[in-house]
Amino acid sequence: MHQTMSDPQSPVRSKRSTVPRPVGVHEYVVGPAGLERGASPGPDWTGATCAMVLAGGRGTRLRDLTDGCAKPALPFAGRLKIIDFTLSNCLNSGIAQIGVLTQYEGQGIARHVMRNWSHLRAGSGTGIAVLPAWAAGGKGGYSGTADAVYQNLHQLRRMAPRLVLVLSGDHVYRMDYRRMLADHVARGADLTVGGVEVPLALASEFGIMRTDASGRVLQFDEKPTRPQPLPGSPDHALASMGIYVFNAPFLYAELARDAADGASRHDFGHDILPGLIARAHVHAHNFAGSSPHAGDQPAYWRDVGTLDAYWQANLDFAGPTPRIDLHDRQWPIGGQLQALPMAWNAGNGERCGADLVDVLLSDGCVIRDAVVRRSVLSPGVRVEPGARVEDSVLLPGAVVGREAVVRRAIVDAGCEVPDGMQIGVRPSEDAAFFTMSEQGVTLVTAEGLARCRVSPAARHQPRVVAYQDCATGAGDGRHRSADLASSIVS
Repeated sequence: MHQTMSDPQSPVRSKRSTVPRPVGVHEYVVGPAGLERGASPGPDWTGATCAMVLAGGRGTRLRDLTDGCAKPALPFAGRLKIIDFTLSNCLNSGIAQIGVLTQYEGQGIARHVMRNWSHLRAGSGTGIAVLPAWAAGGKGGYSGTADAVYQNLHQLRRMAPRLVLVLSGDHVYRMDYRRMLADHVARGADLTVGGVEVPLALASEFGIMRTDASGRVLQFDEKPTRPQPLPGSPDHALASMGIYVFNAPFLYAELARDAADGASRHDFGHDILPGLIARAHVHAHNFAGSSPHAGDQPAYWRDVGTLDAYWQANLDFAGPTPRIDLHDRQWPIGGQLQALPMAWNAGNGERCGADLVDVLLSDGCVIRDAVVRRSVLSPGVRVEPGARVEDSVLLPGAVVGREAVVRRAIVDAGCEVPDGMQIGVRPSEDAAFFTMSEQGVTLVTAEGLARCRVSPAARHQPRVVAYQDCATGAGDGRHRSADLASSIVS
């Protein structure tokens, strides 16, 4: 069973409805940021497409890092949030209607969208609607990814798309969705799944697809113990990226079928996709062909669902050749970011200032006669004289005290590493106070610092810098504000 699409050169445009928005749905008018750069690659189906971004997950494998913060709202690569990559891909691809489905700590995502994505062209007909679980009309929130879209079918129907693009809001990548949409229509598929080639040794961490020579999906296994390699590439497997293109009527029917199944977990990867392979046309679209600069730069996609993956992906942006060029004006990443003072590299009159090598430095950072190597410093970070930071990710407002050492660590937002403290030098000692990743990365949090026995060299007990909300001026006294984008209160 599949839906036949009409002439791709003249797709039916989605309609702006006059139906009032339900209470609790926040809609912001924005515009496509990257459409000036040239013609669409192939038939353009973006005007007939609505994107639904799944942004309700907590990300439990990130441990304490997501206490009070949804995974898509975590800071990334300095000034960004993880969700900014998906939203940027949508707008750069020209997708005009975007729903962001939130649940866990959804207000932080809503504030981020309001502050950072509401500045683009008013009147362009492009909108981002934040769709919280409590406003969808269901009971007890979303019970799975498929249920989240099912509870918002009324939103989809009023926008009348021909195609529905379902996306994860917690992956780091750059992708031109127009190529995938065109591939979906050309193949006459009911469902097209974005696939990325992963090393066979890591394939057990993903949902793995087996396809025929044309790309039709023949089998799907969720985190298999013995994953199937790609034909002709025995060291790699094709993993689902959690990106789906559905013909809209087909999606509506399948979500209704799934909602009536009491045994279903109502999840796209666990239930919808495996159940469709035998009775519908499911096609796999290889991500390698959808990079905005395919052929010029290697395609990059990361699931940052663990501490190690989050740490490594951040550092991928800190070297001399970052995996995604954040200065690429043809494919910009991020919305309108909060303004902070310029970064400051301060010396003491005798020395030239900080010694920085392969550092991603954000606005508002102050570095005083310190050494920083291969690290990401988020907005408002301070590194005091004599300190040394190596292979680390410092989240907004973090402070590293005088003569302190931070090595192979993630320092949570607003946390202050006391003078003289050493983190990452003796990991076995760190494990007594902090969460450690499988690869030995230390997660420094307010709770961990409170448990520490400060060395005699330390001049004061660990403390946590309070935060003030940039937009409202309100502070909550916690170590991290709801959206992790704030300024320091002295």
